This record gives sequence, C-alpha cells and structure tokens, in this order.
Amino acid sequence: MARVQLLISDEDRTRFVYQAHQEGMSLSAWLRAAARERLERQSQVQPFESVAEVETFFAQCDKLEPAGTEPGWEQHLAVMDEARKRGATST
Repeated sequence: MARVQLLISDEDRTRFVYQAHQEGMSLSAWLRAAARERLERQSQVQPFESVAEVETFFAQCDKLEPAGTEPGWEQHLAVMDEARKRGATST
C-alpha cells in the first residue's frame, strides 16, 4: 500500500474528520471512499458520440420541461434580484 501526503486547510480537515466520524470511518478511509465515489460517478458519464445523440438528449430534456415560452431575461433578472433581497433562492 502506498502513502500519499495530502495538504488541506485546517477548516477542511476539521469538517472531513467530523463527517468521517459521523459515518464511523477514519479520515483516511473516508477520503478513499470519497475518491472512489467520485471515480464511479465520472465513469458513468459518457460523452456524446454523434450529433444524433445530442439531439436525442435535448429532445428528452424538452419533454421534462413544461410547455410554453421560456421567461424573458428581464424576468430571470427580477427573480435573481428578489432572491438576493430575501437571502434565499426562489422556489
């Protein structure tokens, strides 16, 4: 087994150790598990191989959205401005 030296901020170390202990793991085991999970997620992402695949992807996305016209940019800006005023995102 190889050793790896990892430089992280004190704040991150504290957060990582806390979470690792919450999950009943050592920091080392938790970091290995997190790295494996990330590798697994990355391996599941497949790049588009053709224009047809891209078109199919966007057609599927369109089916997930409600029908109608997308709001104009001014409406998007108004929603963002209101969220900033409230300190939260609009749902």
